[in-house]
Amino acid sequence: MASMDPSSMFSLKGRTALVAGASRGIGLAIAKAMATQGAHVVLAARSIGVLEPEAEELRRSGLSAEATRLDVTRGEAIDEVGKAYSQVDILINVAGTNVRRRFQDYTPEEYDRIMQTNLHGLVRLTRLVGASMVERGNGGKIVNIGSLMSLLGLPYLSVYAMTKSALAGLTRVLAAEWADADIQVNCIAPGFILTDLNRDMWQPDFMKRWLGTVQANPRLGTPEDIAGLAVFLASSAADYITGQVIAADGGYTTTAKWPFEPAS
Repeated sequence: MASMDPSSMFSLKGRTALVAGASRGIGLAIAKAMATQGAHVVLAARSIGVLEPEAEELRRSGLSAEATRLDVTRGEAIDEVGKAYSQVDILINVAGTNVRRRFQDYTPEEYDRIMQTNLHGLVRLTRLVGASMVERGNGGKIVNIGSLMSLLGLPYLSVYAMTKSALAGLTRVLAAEWADADIQVNCIAPGFILTDLNRDMWQPDFMKRWLGTVQANPRLGTPEDIAGLAVFLASSAADYITGQVIAADGGYTTTAKWPFEPAS
């Protein structure tokens, strides 16, 4: 049961969080935010040379962090990390990639790479970590990072959308399946968040103008806009929230703008 003490409701002190895909963008922002809230954070990604300095910077700030190499396209690498960190209390699945093409133009190699990175590897990791959570009997938190494509469709994102829709479905089923083990499973659906994966796409002025016409908050989001929600879902404040796909999108999926204004 969540404590009613505001100073402890959002604390992650005493918990270990594994962030899969923590080398940049949303994953790195989440890792930093969780460390700030007291968690021991394991930053995991392929780029160990990038992770080590980030973990060291957190330690220099008096926080608790370590780095480990995780390639979600390699089953044996996933198994090694899953076994080495079988005691984690919080699993954050962020790792992802994307290629924007017309559906008929995707190559088999692109399809396989997106599927393995965004879905199959994370499913394998979740199976290992989740099974350990169930066996230990201490509960746990799993937060999947989905996408607007977990909720709706936009052109030229078909394979990416398949992976993110699958993560949303997995979230709901595992929330029901692991509820008796006191494990809460939720999914964040980020909106248009500026990261290295989409920076070039947002360079043209017409894209920024378009965004200002279609959602309540007209700006692009930042990784930090997602990090706070992830910390909340990983904390005891969210003990009664599970099986949800929560959009953090400036209102894109729930609002619209129009040119009408009432007469004064």
